[in-house]
Amino acid sequence: MNSTFSHDRLDLLETFVRIVEAGSLSAAARQLGTTQPTVSRRLQALEAALQVRLVQRSTHALRLTEDGQRCYRQAQQLLGDWQAFAAALHGAHAEPEGRLRVVMPHAFGQEQLLDPLETYLRRYPGMQVDWVLSDRAPNFVADGVDCAIRVGAVEDPDTVAVRLGDVQRILVAAPDLAGTLRAPEELTALPWIAMTQFYQTELRLQLGSSGESRLIPLRARLATESLFVARHAAVRGLGCAALSHWMVREDVATGRLVHLLPEWQAAPLPIYLIYPYARVYPARLRLFLELVREACARMLDVTAPA
Repeated sequence: MNSTFSHDRLDLLETFVRIVEAGSLSAAARQLGTTQPTVSRRLQALEAALQVRLVQRSTHALRLTEDGQRCYRQAQQLLGDWQAFAAALHGAHAEPEGRLRVVMPHAFGQEQLLDPLETYLRRYPGMQVDWVLSDRAPNFVADGVDCAIRVGAVEDPDTVAVRLGDVQRILVAAPDLAGTLRAPEELTALPWIAMTQFYQTELRLQLGSSGESRLIPLRARLATESLFVARHAAVRGLGCAALSHWMVREDVATGRLVHLLPEWQAAPLPIYLIYPYARVYPARLRLFLELVREACARMLDVTAPA
């Protein structure tokens, strides 16, 4: 057997699987932390060792040959079996090493989840973390993402979604704008700051004591993806908004914002930790998940799911 393949067979197979899943040599190189020429050489070495053509390359795309398709399926199984074998020998609680890439909304990444991040880095000195702040759903393969925090519904069937809790939302406005409201329908006369991910033209409110709900049409004066922008705009009197209670509780306590119709609130939003399906999950991901679950359970305004 070719000596190069004997020495590097798992690395070559892992590179090939990454090429297929990333869709290009350059994307695979970014995920593996190496260069495109290196990835190209590994692919050529694997093809030479197996004595088959795995990929047909053109200017714009890669296409697997029939041999490449068979190799990809078997390589996935082989790598999964090897990872399971190594994990069993190494132990479930071995200290992790390497890099973890996490994507989450700006508000949580800048404030709410810094405590578990600090704990993780101090507890596992061999780890490096890419802490990526984005309010958009990640592309796990193309961006090399290990896991993500998402607020709201998760619809990707190719991911595992672990529900961490529910974020409570309340209605707020600056004192000059708030006035005296007696019913949800009166909110339609006010300008609104809309959160583009969750509501723009209407908002469903729930009466806490009975579960009664009302659908309120909105006149959005400002639409934004940023909780921070929405909060500051509300304090400046540009409109009322339905915002996470944890973010505005200090503003309400000091009088910068008024809690409108306290008996009514927008439906809580679920918060999830999501990651791609795999046969075996590395310790670096399992241990991070444990810390995030603990942190969310302690958050004042996040209710753990049943």
